[in-house]
Amino acid sequence: MDKAAGRGSGTGTKAIGDAAEARALAHLQRQGLVLVQRNYRVAGGPHARGAEIDLILRDRDGTLVFVEVRARRSAAHGGALASVDGAKQRRIVRAAQHYLLRLPSPPPCRFDVVAVQGDALQWLRGAFDAG
Repeated sequence: MDKAAGRGSGTGTKAIGDAAEARALAHLQRQGLVLVQRNYRVAGGPHARGAEIDLILRDRDGTLVFVEVRARRSAAHGGALASVDGAKQRRIVRAAQHYLLRLPSPPPCRFDVVAVQGDALQWLRGAFDAG
């Protein structure tokens, strides 16, 4: 879908993504996680794309959780989960490493994915590793 399509109407790609992110955040907060930061961005370089972490939360045990939220209208082309490929994971890890440099003592961390597909929401804890 063209990102400009539906802009202002609430049905464009950005609006769908924003709604999925808000829905994911509400779900995670109901599970006891606490929001630390939304949309943490790292600029790209001459040979690297920029990176963003949709949600950074703290779990009850102190673990810092980096969350990628993916939204798809259907399971076509593998659906929401399949869109978090190796390249996307590497960008998320790079942004997480950048974020952790700001902390005096990095806590335990994990990478989760929340997939929103139609009315379904799926939360995958530890969806991938930094290594």
